[in-house]
Amino acid sequence: MTRAQHFGWFLSRGFGPHGWARPYQRWNWPWQKPDLYQHSARELEQAGFDFVLIEDALSVGITPETLNLRVRKAYGGPKHDPWTLAPYLFAATQHLGVIPTVNPAAWPPYLAARQFASLQHLSGSRLGLNVVTDVGSAHHFGTERLGHDAAYDRAQEWLDALRLLWHSWDDEALIADPDTQIYADGSKIHAVQHRGEYFSFDGPLNAEPLPAGDPIVASPGGSPRGIGFAGANSEIQLALSNLDPASIRAYRGRVREAAIAAGRDADAIKTLFVVKPIVASSVEEAERIVEASRHPDEATLVEVAEAWSSDLETDLTSLDLDRPLDPAIFGDHVSKGTIRGLLGRYSDFSEAPLRDILAGKARLGRVTDGAGGTVGTAEEIADVIQALGDDADNDGLIFSGDFHPVTLHRALDELVPVLRRRGILRSEHTGQGLRADLDAF
Repeated sequence: MTRAQHFGWFLSRGFGPHGWARPYQRWNWPWQKPDLYQHSARELEQAGFDFVLIEDALSVGITPETLNLRVRKAYGGPKHDPWTLAPYLFAATQHLGVIPTVNPAAWPPYLAARQFASLQHLSGSRLGLNVVTDVGSAHHFGTERLGHDAAYDRAQEWLDALRLLWHSWDDEALIADPDTQIYADGSKIHAVQHRGEYFSFDGPLNAEPLPAGDPIVASPGGSPRGIGFAGANSEIQLALSNLDPASIRAYRGRVREAAIAAGRDADAIKTLFVVKPIVASSVEEAERIVEASRHPDEATLVEVAEAWSSDLETDLTSLDLDRPLDPAIFGDHVSKGTIRGLLGRYSDFSEAPLRDILAGKARLGRVTDGAGGTVGTAEEIADVIQALGDDADNDGLIFSGDFHPVTLHRALDELVPVLRRRGILRSEHTGQGLRADLDAF
């Protein structure tokens, strides 16, 4: 029997300039207004997706060089606050989960617990938290820049604090009986005093208990510590991997083992792999797309360099494309994982000139080649997704791209009917919130 899977959309620019520098910018959807996001959210809900996850970055840097790299092509900014966007998406939909990104460094626990509880009530239990441990924005909040593991320690204390506050009311505390005119029983609401390594606050929370459970937690991070954090806390783990059964099975197995090690049911967490499929109308078109990408022109290489320059906070566009990169150009603040991502199949920068590294990023592959390709017809892409579910017990996928009607339709118009026909994609939601949708299969 075909395995049903979960689907989400990764809003990869966050609350930012969707469509910028693309022809579909001329559709005149102002990215600063809610209409674009509400329209796209309704489309995604109609398609049967479980949720939209909103990326965020709190900083565009502080040096003139970094600022320019981030904003000149809008790869890293501007970004508006995803938590102010979430209520508009809830208002436009009935079932779609909304998962904004949150950094514990920016949200004191009491304020976070109160606001997130309010949104969980307002949304009908459709809220999620994408908890990130990025420390690059510490200077904005007057806090110390933590190391990798210390940032996870802080995030763990923060989540524990939120749960402590959310459950400071017993289940029997809320009475709301109009006959007796008793609203709540204060004897069943518990004082909270927390004095931790990173946070200090008192409770209890002055928000009602959450009838359908806490907001679900999502987390990225493929390091051992990141996977351990997900195993202990998350309902969704965002993962990056080649989309072949062996790789999916191995990664998913590590996440499930981490959940068991934390005393949880392995089925309590869904591992969802991020992918950006390119749906072609025919096999011939798919072949043409892949062949055209094999020999990228100078303009394409510059575009790739611009995008990576923003992520690396290092201007690749000013370097000689025909010389190998000197690793010393990357400061200590640059993520080692991002540097490895730029290298790709090369073991070190001395193996190839920058031109070849960038060309490798521009090249595309067929989904049928078994090597991580993303280009194919709807039937071919569905074949891969079905095989991942049937052969590797895959929990699902998160599609990535601009949250724009054009990009959604390009990815989903032909694919959704095929996935539904095969029983891979849901045709209806539970109507009981995001947690219930994730638990449905």
